[in-house]
Amino acid sequence: MSELTYTHELDTSGLMCPEPVMMLHGKVKEMAEGDVLKVIATDPSTTRDIPKFCQFLGFPLLEQKEEDDLFFYYIQKTA
Repeated sequence: MSELTYTHELDTSGLMCPEPVMMLHGKVKEMAEGDVLKVIATDPSTTRDIPKFCQFLGFPLLEQKEEDDLFFYYIQKTA
């Protein structure tokens, strides 16, 4: 699968819960509707927390994948 096109990137590598989600919340506030954010994380709890964040706010989680010890999320901001 080819990498999705994104307009913003947030690297939360090395940060533990709840910091990645707190940073994600701040970042989406800066984004425009339709923008896509790539999130990079190392905390395994993000596999639970980030999808719940997206579901709660109604943002599509376009892709979620794991490579080695890194977790990648592609989130689209909606209105």
